[in-house]
Order: sequence, then structure tokens, then C-alpha cells
Amino acid sequence: MSRLLRRDSVPPVPAAELTARSADGSRIHVELHGPEDAPAVVLAHGWTCNTRFWDAQIRDLAAEHRVIAYDQRGHGLTPAPGPGGYSTNALADDLEAVLAATLAPGRRAVLAGHSMGGMTLMAAAARPGLRAHAAAVLLCSTGSSRLTAEARVLPIRPGALRTRLTSAVLGARAPLGPVTPVSKKILKYATMGAGSAPDRVEACARIVHACPRSARVEWGHVLDGLDLAEGVRELRVPTAVIAGTDDRLTPPVHARAIAAALPLGIGLTELTGVGHMTPVEAPEAVTARIRELVTRYVTERSAATAEKEDVA
Repeated sequence: MSRLLRRDSVPPVPAAELTARSADGSRIHVELHGPEDAPAVVLAHGWTCNTRFWDAQIRDLAAEHRVIAYDQRGHGLTPAPGPGGYSTNALADDLEAVLAATLAPGRRAVLAGHSMGGMTLMAAAARPGLRAHAAAVLLCSTGSSRLTAEARVLPIRPGALRTRLTSAVLGARAPLGPVTPVSKKILKYATMGAGSAPDRVEACARIVHACPRSARVEWGHVLDGLDLAEGVRELRVPTAVIAGTDDRLTPPVHARAIAAALPLGIGLTELTGVGHMTPVEAPEAVTARIRELVTRYVTERSAATAEKEDVA
């Protein structure tokens, strides 16, 4: 059985939970795992997901890290916002609220975002909160623009028709319904690599199907018109990128473009045969990259700072 579903599929138990208040008053559900004084990691999930998407990373990291995970607005235990509450600015506002609520002034963390979570980090790139708290960033399976034009979920030729149909899929109001063998096959085709283990497909299906329809539709419209190219250029912290070679939602063309445009890019990792759900499909690879970033940009830099203070 995969690491994601060990211990009878019981989710990791947080050391604490809290509610952050965003700029518009929205309540953001936050989970805190691991020792309070350990090196910190902040995890932002993607469209139609929730904090459970990061279970494998939380399990592996929480023994030696302070892991902070939160539900994006309208997902999981975070309520849907009021009218006009869905936008990339709202994503940035929510992240700043989470950082302010969980990290003391001057404390830096590794921020990791998957899909819409990566877009959150790009949207917040120029925000004071991100610049004050981000030691390094990991962008997983994400894009900054042209999502519908580049997506390969629909097996037809690239062009205006495919783009229009993909836009319609993103904004479709039809309910996803229960998790069934057929729905799992559809989800696997659209979002995961062909070799994904059945238990990981099951886990992703249950997470995605639990997303409220209104949040799925409203965020789908935001993604349809996404343009965060400027956010990539403003992401002035060491930033690593991970993508699956078989990602149909955000194909590797996005990761390559982001990696090329980053001011402080520190490498692109392409995972062969992996689809869009990298933290679930390839949890060891994603967790290892997070650990590397923590060691290099949080632990070692903290030690170097302490040594300078001792000398002084």
C-alpha cells in the first residue's frame, strides 16, 4: 500500500488548528503540524483539492518540521466567500493572512504550492507578506497563463475549438456525483499518469469529488482567464519547479516557461510518466525537494546567521 494511505487512511492529526482572517473578512481554515519551533513549511493546495492532498508530505515532514497547511477559500473547511470573492488577488490575500497568523515577524519558511496553490504564490509574489516570510518556493504542476490553450485534457487538435471546449469544462456546473469506477477512470485520464496506483487514484477522486460545485465553478472561471506572467517575474526568492511529463492539465510547457522567467530559478525537475497530481503521484520526489529547500535556505542560513551573531 502506498505511503499516502498507510495507517488505515486516517489523516494526519494536527498539533493545532486556527482560523486566519483574510483582507475581505473571509475565514481561512489552517492546520499546524509538527514542533512549533522547527523549520517551517507552508503548503497551498490546488483547484478542487484540500489539505488532505498533502497528507504524504505532512506525514513525512511533521516529525522535524512545522508544517502549515490551509484550505483555499471554498474548499475543505474554509467557507465560500461572498460575491466577488474569487480572484487571484483573493488567493494572495488569503496566503498573506495565513503567513501572518502562523509565522512570527522575521520567521522564514519554504512555501510549496500545487496547481492553483502555485498560482497563489505567483499572485502574492510582490506582496510584503510573502517577501517577509518566504525563504524559498516550490511550484508543483502549475502555470501562469494560457491554461485553456495549452491543456491537453480533451483529445483533439490544438486550436480555438479545443480552447473553447476546455473553457467550458473548467466552468461546467454539472455535479461530479459519487466516486465510481467510471469517475475514477475519467479523473485518472484527465489528471494523473497512466501508471498511477489505484489507491492514489482513489485518494485523488475522493478529494476532488468532495469539492463543492460552486467553488469548483467559480475558481474554474478564474483559471480560464489567468495571467500571472508578471507574478513569475516578481517571485524574487529561490524558486524550484516540479512537473510531470504526462500532465494534461498544465503540460510541461508551463513549467519550462516559468523556470526560464524566474529571477532566482534553482532548477526544473520533470518527473517521467507522472501527471498533474505530483504530490500524490510522486510523494517521495516532492517531499525530497521540499526537504532540500528547507535544509539549504532555512536550516543552513539560520545556522550561518547564528554563527555570525556569536562572532559579533
